Amino acid sequence: MSGPPPVVAATVQGRGTPGLTTASGTGRRVAVTGLGLLTALGEGAGATWAGLLGGRGGIGPLRGYDPSPLRTRVGAEIHGFDATRFASRRALRTLNRGDRLAVAGAALALADAGLDGEGELGSRTGLFLGGNKEMPRMDGLIAGVATARDRGGAVDLAALGRTAASVIPPLFFVEGLQPAASFHISHRYGIRGANVFLAGTADSGTSAIGHAMRAVRRGEADLVLAGGYDDATSWWPASKMDGLGVLTTRNDLGAEAFRPFDKDHTGSVLGEGAALLVLEELGHARRRGARVYAELTGFGAGNDCVRPPAPHPRGRGLSHAIGRALRDAGRGPGTDYVAAHGCATPRGDVSEARALRDALGHRADAAAISSVKPQTGHLVGGAGALNAAVAALALYTGVIPATPHLETPAPGCDLDWVPGAPRDARPATALALARGLEGQAAALALARFP
Repeated sequence: MSGPPPVVAATVQGRGTPGLTTASGTGRRVAVTGLGLLTALGEGAGATWAGLLGGRGGIGPLRGYDPSPLRTRVGAEIHGFDATRFASRRALRTLNRGDRLAVAGAALALADAGLDGEGELGSRTGLFLGGNKEMPRMDGLIAGVATARDRGGAVDLAALGRTAASVIPPLFFVEGLQPAASFHISHRYGIRGANVFLAGTADSGTSAIGHAMRAVRRGEADLVLAGGYDDATSWWPASKMDGLGVLTTRNDLGAEAFRPFDKDHTGSVLGEGAALLVLEELGHARRRGARVYAELTGFGAGNDCVRPPAPHPRGRGLSHAIGRALRDAGRGPGTDYVAAHGCATPRGDVSEARALRDALGHRADAAAISSVKPQTGHLVGGAGALNAAVAALALYTGVIPATPHLETPAPGCDLDWVPGAPRDARPATALALARGLEGQAAALALARFP
């Protein structure tokens, strides 16, 4: 297999200030010009991509806390992350772990696009983020509330009311705001254009990218930073997912516990991280000499409309999303590569395979399909955006990453899942898929840029 060309070392020439295009949006094409990835495999697009192609895994025993009360005690944590490199100490006082990962992902994406030294990006630049944030850091609150007890040890709400002002951290509720990262990223880079935050799981980051693409197409922005993030391995989100029954309990398998599309699939393993993309109107990108990873050509969404967390047996929401993305891209029912959701639950994997067959018809057999989650973990709010970045990198480098730990395909999963090793396939088109816990589904269509 030939090696991929450099991902993050490419020099961007002719940097200019974005914000001068006034076209109506008709015929405007959207290029992916920057990738900000932060995963358990490393910091930056180059580190994550090298880890994926090199077969490295980021999953291991959870070390950030004692996971013994949980059924799933493995995950893909990012060790040694220093948030002070990406935000001031003052800003960090109102950012939880996930928000900090988002701020870092934004910095990495803009640097990769050659836009980190431009000052304020202005009103022609937008920010579209998706995430699964539900609460701020709970450490200080728990310590304070624990003091509000009567002599018998029972919780005393009256006492809490009297002492709340002194025992609850003053910035607790500010830190808990869902779009906190949106403010800090916008403030730091002077992003004064369209700002959107979408709450959800894997679909949220994908949908953020899709809506950002539409904003560029319509002429609302020339440049948009878009993607998703999550601190899914932290105690609170991990304990919630642990109780939903969508995670594997095969802790004994360690890094090999995550087995999408394999007959021994038993559920997901959580990971933390961020995946943010710089989307740019093609003419704007060309004028400043930007590198183009791929062209973003279509977006579609759908919903299974069945009781969660079980998907529809045929993945009808995902099938609809794929079809809409292909029609939006002006393409027929076919694609060279699919960055699959690959959640490794028996129902999820089989329904995804059926959705691909329903959407692509007989051309599903010709598509190379893989899931990188066994290496990065399931990034939840960042998972769909990571798939978009993986699809763009596959188109840019010509190499398709493998689906690790796939030995014997599960019944009903009879497609080309790229088992074993990465494949030098030079794909010209790709799809990036994502599914949410409530039945949401989203798909992005991408094309290789000559």
